[in-house]
Amino acid sequence: MVFKNTENVLKKQLIFFVFYCLICINNLHAEPAYDNNRHVDAGKVYTVGVIPQFEARKLYRIWKPIIDELGSKTGLKFKLMGSSSIFEFEKKILAGEFDFAYMNPFHPLITKKSEAYTPLVRDHSKNLQGILVVRQDSTLTNIKQLEGKEIAFPAPNALGASLMIRAELANMHKINFTPSYVKTHDSVYLNVIYKKTAAGGGVQKTLDQQKLAIKNQLRILYRTQTSAPHPFGVHPRIDKHIAKKVQRAFLDMSNSKGGKRLLSQIPIKKIGIAKIEDYMPLLKMGLDKVHSADGL
Repeated sequence: MVFKNTENVLKKQLIFFVFYCLICINNLHAEPAYDNNRHVDAGKVYTVGVIPQFEARKLYRIWKPIIDELGSKTGLKFKLMGSSSIFEFEKKILAGEFDFAYMNPFHPLITKKSEAYTPLVRDHSKNLQGILVVRQDSTLTNIKQLEGKEIAFPAPNALGASLMIRAELANMHKINFTPSYVKTHDSVYLNVIYKKTAAGGGVQKTLDQQKLAIKNQLRILYRTQTSAPHPFGVHPRIDKHIAKKVQRAFLDMSNSKGGKRLLSQIPIKKIGIAKIEDYMPLLKMGLDKVHSADGL
């Protein structure tokens, strides 16, 4: 009787030992639970670059509250990095100086693979489209009348406001013109109003953001083909989990009135996920023929 009881105890202990070993083996191969802060370096400050479509103070007023909100939502630290011109910004993008950037849609396509930014989010409400504006009282009614005229652009490589317009004028319409690069969209509109140039290149979003006193003096003469709008992207050196946190934070902003108000200042009306495939059609527009390697 004692022997049988001992045998039963040994069997139970053996079963328990085998079961324990199986659990240990399973835990060795199991993926660790995702820790939301596992990839956070408390001392790391992530740099954010923004293409200077507006003058510096206006750009800071728009983006500083957004960067602060991103920090609040992610627990990460961000620093807004300025650029004096679109050309300077592009040099920094091509060199991979920013950890994150709100950029021209052409930038992810022209950077070398090791520096290529991955789009995270973009506006899904409408596509980017270049526009040519003239004064309301201008006698110009057809783009063919721009032959031999001077046209203002923010910079050679501003996508919608310059590259797309210049490519279509030269390649599709065979129009000869003299470009004048005036650094910002705001300056383009003012140059047209003050009759320094016959027309100016911009995009609908920046025209809409002008004061009524400016907008009411301008009319749109021409619209280009469309493209997916500017993405907010991440440099490949940044951990994918950090990038995901930032992407989620941007998407979460659309869930509150305050967040929507911040995004509308960019302006982004309907934020959504961005993918590199969204921008591949740009490669068929012949932009490489008018893109300037030195910004001149």
